[in-house]
Amino acid sequence: QVQLVESGGGLVQPGGSLRLSCAASGSFRSINTMGWYRPAPGNQRELVAVTTSGGSTTYAASVKGRFTISRDNAQNTAYLQMNSLRPEDTAVYYCNAEATRFDWRRATYWGQGTQVSVSS
Repeated sequence: QVQLVESGGGLVQPGGSLRLSCAASGSFRSINTMGWYRPAPGNQRELVAVTTSGGSTTYAASVKGRFTISRDNAQNTAYLQMNSLRPEDTAVYYCNAEATRFDWRRATYWGQGTQVSVSS
């Protein structure tokens, strides 16, 4: 089982910055990908950014150039640096991780979410 603990959300003015953190803990062989999602129409969650254990990154078009995802593999922690925030970035941001368990099966886990509000 993997537990994901997020932190760093809050209220910021348009143009401001926030840094989210997501720390993975528990029993697993490895953490493969770590990423951030936010709600989308249709009760779905849209990808914001994701990083692999090798450092590859993928971003949603709407955040590219403004958000940066990074990762500390030794600490199993991912970070999302959010700059030039816009009101439309307001959402609950959920951390997601794919882990390889000790039985070699892969499983996906979600954090509890952290609120980001962008408003003047």
